[in-house]
Amino acid sequence: MTAKLGWSRGDNRLLEALLALAAVLVGVFGVLIPALGVVGAVGPIDTREVTLDTTTRPPSAAVQEATDHGMTLTGTHHADLAFTNPDLSQRLLLALPELVGGLFLLLVLFLLFKMAATLRTGDVFVPENARRLSIIGVTALAQAVLAPTLPALTTQVLVRGTSLADEIPFSVTFTGGYVLLAFLILALAEVFRRGTKLRADTEGLI
Repeated sequence: MTAKLGWSRGDNRLLEALLALAAVLVGVFGVLIPALGVVGAVGPIDTREVTLDTTTRPPSAAVQEATDHGMTLTGTHHADLAFTNPDLSQRLLLALPELVGGLFLLLVLFLLFKMAATLRTGDVFVPENARRLSIIGVTALAQAVLAPTLPALTTQVLVRGTSLADEIPFSVTFTGGYVLLAFLILALAEVFRRGTKLRADTEGLI
């Protein structure tokens, strides 16, 4: 016995087309363009928003500015770290968080596309989808951790050895909502896994 869904071929094609379009947009704007910026083919990412250490730069209404090693720090508590002419390593460090996020999102979209393909038979409750959901959950959890951590780490590398390093502390703020979403996806994957196993056992008794 299999669980069938009221799903037409047209519905499936529309879903696959939307997922493919989303993958193309993420691939172009989230991966390709930042990568081209790293190698200098297009204008690179040259600014990073940072949080300043208020003990070394007291917050005030006036915008303050400091410059060192071709980097300009403008702002008070929340500031912009701008690079006049970033070299290859700086361009890579500036683009790395966006590149990693884009690659993770591409992986999720690819797995969702593979899951959508199983809808052609009207049955999504298959072992492969349980594994795909598990990978999506782990990817979401990794992104929830890396999204705030990578910018903080790369910023510290960028300003290391300059006077600006004293003003920019290592600061990471995790968003509980994304972590919760990741665990919900992992829980759903476990439901899929147990459901498909139970169905396989039941079919074996018929």
